Amino acid sequence: MTSSEAQPTAPPPGPWPPRDAEHLLVSGEQMAALEQQLFASGLPVEALMEKAALALSRALRRHHGGVLERHGAVVLVGPGHNGGDGLVVARELHLAGLAVAIWSPFERHKPLTASHLRHTDWLGVPELQAPPDPAGPALWIDALLGIGQRRPPDGALQELFRERARQRPGRLVAIDVPTGLCADSGRCLGEAAAQASHTYTLGLRKSGLVQDDALRWVGALRRIDLALAPALLTGLPAAQPLGLAPGDLAAAPWPALDPAAAKYGRGRLLVVAGSERYRGAAALALEGASAAGCGSLRAALPACLAEGLWSTQPHVVVSRALACDDQGHLALAQLGEAELDRLDAVLVGPGLGATVGADGHGGRADEAQAWQRLQGFTGLLVLDADGLNRLAALGADDWLRERGGPTWITPHRGEFNRLFPQWSDAPALEAAAAAAGLSGAAVLLKGARSVVAASDGRRWQLLEAAPAAARAGLGDVLAGYGAAVGAMALAAGEDASAALLATASLAHADAGLRLQQGGAGRASAQAVARCLATGNRD
Repeated sequence: MTSSEAQPTAPPPGPWPPRDAEHLLVSGEQMAALEQQLFASGLPVEALMEKAALALSRALRRHHGGVLERHGAVVLVGPGHNGGDGLVVARELHLAGLAVAIWSPFERHKPLTASHLRHTDWLGVPELQAPPDPAGPALWIDALLGIGQRRPPDGALQELFRERARQRPGRLVAIDVPTGLCADSGRCLGEAAAQASHTYTLGLRKSGLVQDDALRWVGALRRIDLALAPALLTGLPAAQPLGLAPGDLAAAPWPALDPAAAKYGRGRLLVVAGSERYRGAAALALEGASAAGCGSLRAALPACLAEGLWSTQPHVVVSRALACDDQGHLALAQLGEAELDRLDAVLVGPGLGATVGADGHGGRADEAQAWQRLQGFTGLLVLDADGLNRLAALGADDWLRERGGPTWITPHRGEFNRLFPQWSDAPALEAAAAAAGLSGAAVLLKGARSVVAASDGRRWQLLEAAPAAARAGLGDVLAGYGAAVGAMALAAGEDASAALLATASLAHADAGLRLQQGGAGRASAQAVARCLATGNRD
């Protein structure tokens, strides 16, 4: 049974995933505005701080109890409410009999934080007068600056964090946001930030904490649930990004195939991939497509692959053996109307090689005609890898807007920047949304935490992925798998929605995570394809 067939047979009602505290990603400003709504409703600031910090204290003792019992903690206290959270944590750890010290490099503190500082002093919690020893064994709890950071911390503080990471890696945890990190973009504000083994973010996940730039500083991200009233979250924009974790796959909008459907009613996909230089990409894309359970799988491949395909993938029909140029790159000129007939979806791109020819049209004139035929294709068109690089030479914006059917594009950041140079410096969530809105295509911007954006503004971002699966060929498997899932949806009379692209991306990431549990070496591209097909790690 394939991974998609193992899921519910009908799409779930309402949005996927739910717009709740477990899935919403917010900016620091949005989180601050939600807190102000709570305070305006009558909830005292002190009550929210106590609620958050008590939950934090329990989490720290649960996850770091051994270190705290043996070596205690040093709480780094800032001037604002992030520092107040840290002081309540220090109080609770001290009252539990653990060794705790406080260090605050600030002379002034907000009134509530100053009150907590007086109380910890009254309790006898020692306050360090000099910076803590970066080689010390105690767990550092970073409660310095929180979500409002816009400028880098001073140089001495950056150097202290740098030394801590060098001398005692893994012995720092952060409350809400590591010091020196932007909560919105995930970018380091200076030359160094606090490098946390764990970041305990309060209430809702801040969008910057799941961006690729943030991962080395954030470590394992854990959300501290504050049981926020659902009514508080309804005012967030409809296009608020949502985080996806493997547990969301069970309710994902998998294609609801007719159980009596024959092969042509279970998705018809053509894969245009490979070249003399990059032969493996085609095989991996076809393995990914096969893993989804697509009923009819065809391929347009270089002649060097087409001839022997029957021996390794006998279920794939070769629609056309295509020529390669003298550099070994696949030429699309022979891809005609006949190959595009009676299909639900076409995948173009893995391993094609660089653009053929150089006449200013992204290839020779006859190849440009093949792109015109693809533009008029009314089924789902999935463009990946070198298909995107060739599209960049055609002028992606206009070409995509004039497409005759739904389009999914799956670039990594380099390919995205060639397609949409105007957003090359934008954070992934913003860049993908802008490109989807302009082009009308669903955009999967691949990365350590991939983003999917719909043309209507909806966005999803993966919260987990396997570093060990970041290998050559993984994107080829994803392109084939996603295209096949899209073909199956169209065969079932459904839309090739961006939510379905997000579902395929999440399933692909989940396969890598499950394989990584058995050892980093197991998460190869071929193993990911097998895992998608069987649901097993083997």
